[in-house]
Amino acid sequence: MWIGIPGGRLDGSPGLLGNTTTPRLHSRGWTTGSGRTCGSPLPRADTFHFDEHHIDWASGEVSLAYRVDRDIAFVERFAFPVPERPTAEVRAAVERAVRLLHLVAGVSYFKAFLPPRIEVHTQPLDPELAQVLTTLYRNGLGEFGWRNGLPEVGRVSFPAGAAAAPGLAAASGNAAGFLVPVGGGKDSAVVLRGLADEPVPHSAFSVGDREPMRATARVAGYPHVVAERRLDPRLFEENAKGAYNGHVPVTAIVSLAAVITALLHGHDTVVMANERSASSPNVAWPEAGMDVNHQFSKGWWAEAALRRLVHRYVAADVGYYSLLRPFSELAVLRAFATMPQFHDVFVSCNSAYRIRGDDGSRWCGDCPKCRFVFLGLAPFVERDHLVGIFGRDLLRDASQRDGFAALLEVDGAHKPFECVGEVGEARAAMGVLAGDDAWRDADVVRALAGAYPTGVEAGRHLDAALVARTPHAVPAGLLERVRAAVGL
Repeated sequence: MWIGIPGGRLDGSPGLLGNTTTPRLHSRGWTTGSGRTCGSPLPRADTFHFDEHHIDWASGEVSLAYRVDRDIAFVERFAFPVPERPTAEVRAAVERAVRLLHLVAGVSYFKAFLPPRIEVHTQPLDPELAQVLTTLYRNGLGEFGWRNGLPEVGRVSFPAGAAAAPGLAAASGNAAGFLVPVGGGKDSAVVLRGLADEPVPHSAFSVGDREPMRATARVAGYPHVVAERRLDPRLFEENAKGAYNGHVPVTAIVSLAAVITALLHGHDTVVMANERSASSPNVAWPEAGMDVNHQFSKGWWAEAALRRLVHRYVAADVGYYSLLRPFSELAVLRAFATMPQFHDVFVSCNSAYRIRGDDGSRWCGDCPKCRFVFLGLAPFVERDHLVGIFGRDLLRDASQRDGFAALLEVDGAHKPFECVGEVGEARAAMGVLAGDDAWRDADVVRALAGAYPTGVEAGRHLDAALVARTPHAVPAGLLERVRAAVGL
């Protein structure tokens, strides 16, 4: 079965946020800081092997082979639409990109057993590439490790050979053009609209072909290019036997699939839609020596690291950056509020994707993403319109109080493990609503009074959240044109 996957520092030494609840050993397994008890620890695997990778130029199928010790083998497959006659330069760049995809996509299988040793049987890793992969795996598996009580994720290490990191890779020769990964949510819609007037070719891209992805591209008027990903079914069999499961840095995998697709279809730039709040961690984990960030592979460190890898190991003339990096979630939501053409098709709810697919409600109405998007849009759209989008008024539902409290980090909660904005943004939005006649009587707004700034102070906090900031890698002229086009 083919399935679609929707969507620091280079030395790998992020700081700590401070004290928090951390995992502890339980008599029958591991109990995480969230209170989840995992099963008995697996028998220790010794070595994770990166065996080989291959692209079939006739079919566009990429195969990525892995092994745990001697007896547990996996092969992950991607299917890319391949034009009839890619140039020799493009073929060479794609093959180099497939090597990186092999190294990054292995995280899904590595985390199932978390072996202490890694062996790469293809081209040896130079020290810089080994360090980037080490940091990506350690921090990208932070949430997985925290939830499963496995601080050893902080000790993951890729082996490095003696060779120095290369200079810039050979050029692909592709002409200017933007490839924009879409997941069907608000962020990619803002990027698509922001680039619409740029005088170069544009394409939307997705791994998998869900209806919200198609609809976003269709409303924006972009061609939609699709790659397919198939996880090895044996992974699910091993999970059923007790192998570890959990969150992985999937955006890094999707990003490299996008780079391959851009190369094949003549584009020279992959434009992501990750805002600056993605760099904000959720909780500190001193035992593993890291801050745990659900969105690590969407954050600034991952963007900068992947861009450098693309330039050094794939093609020097292929760009990779996030157009929304300077902006907060609230700034993106303010821009999205002015784009009603997308309001009936966008989906920013992972639960609805996971549970109902394309056939049911676009919003579960009871998850952190639903709550944050509802809260973040509320200062910028009419109440009736917002309720119409979601099919319910989340702020008038008293049972949602604790869920919104987590967004505000009150009652001892930490920011939810989801793609939501920073705590300060949530508090600023709630404070503005408390002074709005349309919202001040809502059950949740009243129930959380005192947990957010109000009045003039709330307005100041909101204004501060809407200011663009550095760092980012968006070309200056493009950034100013996009800001003017969509009101960022």
